[in-house]
Amino acid sequence: MVQFSFIIPVYNRPQEIKELLESFKQVRTSKSFEIVIVEDGSTLCCSEIVTSFKDDLTISYYQKPNTGPGDSRNFGMRLAKGDYFIILDSDVLLPTHYLETVTKFLENRYVDCFGGADTAHDSFTPLQKAINYSMTSFLTTGGIRGNTKGVQEFEPRSFNMGISRKAFEATQGFAKIHPGEDPDISQRIIKAGFETAFIPGAAVFHKRRVSWRSFAVQVYKFGMVRPILNKWHPDASKITFWFPTLYIFFALGSLLLGIFYTWLFLCPLATYLVVVLIDAIYKTRSLFIGFMSIGAMFIQFFGYGYGFLKATIFVHWLEKDPQKQFPRLFFK
Repeated sequence: MVQFSFIIPVYNRPQEIKELLESFKQVRTSKSFEIVIVEDGSTLCCSEIVTSFKDDLTISYYQKPNTGPGDSRNFGMRLAKGDYFIILDSDVLLPTHYLETVTKFLENRYVDCFGGADTAHDSFTPLQKAINYSMTSFLTTGGIRGNTKGVQEFEPRSFNMGISRKAFEATQGFAKIHPGEDPDISQRIIKAGFETAFIPGAAVFHKRRVSWRSFAVQVYKFGMVRPILNKWHPDASKITFWFPTLYIFFALGSLLLGIFYTWLFLCPLATYLVVVLIDAIYKTRSLFIGFMSIGAMFIQFFGYGYGFLKATIFVHWLEKDPQKQFPRLFFK
């Protein structure tokens, strides 16, 4: 029988921990589970909040110096009592059926690593819903974050990721790159001979960023780490990783040719934007969020695409050492 330990690193987000623990209280399950919270060098600690939930939930709480989310997850897994770890970000909420869905899947098809999708909760802000659309829609990401059922060798993401103790011990856990530590460990788990899977229905509500600026920084870093991961795991490299960069050239080229040559060059770009807008309005049930989703899409494509191109030039073409060239992407 699988014994679950939820591993949650947190950095200066006590209110998010409170909301996450509230959602834990509503989770339906016939199995006991523990929650391991690792305070990663925070100045705003959540110790008092955690204490207030100890009568309702089995929680272990640890404080440590700031070494990044990957190392904090490793810290928590080493101290956890379960034989299967579920990694969550502090900015998620769990649906009531989450653990039932995961348990049923693993009972029918056991895998040593799984991932689930993320989505928006009704209580989220319009910005969070727009960012969620941009990050999860098939029209903007192709479903790579797990919104399709036919995902093969799926790379789970650390906002919603399961790892068996056996797989953790075989791989020694997360590396100190951030972001990018989750696809890296997924690839190392696969290379070690373990199976990964996407669990339909095991989505979490993911708040994501709370400002346009923080979202832009996040997707820029996502783009920066992908060429590094491609160098570490060349078999996992895909042409689709180039799409945001190609979109930048497509969008700028369409605008320049449309302005200085003929408006017909604007038609493909305009058609795509209209299709995305209609889909976003339909999915979010909001005209306002639909238009915000277009803004989120541009930030996502331009931020990721520029970061990807920049890192590709330095890491692949100029063969620079990633850690020396981009030290802010690594924890010591």
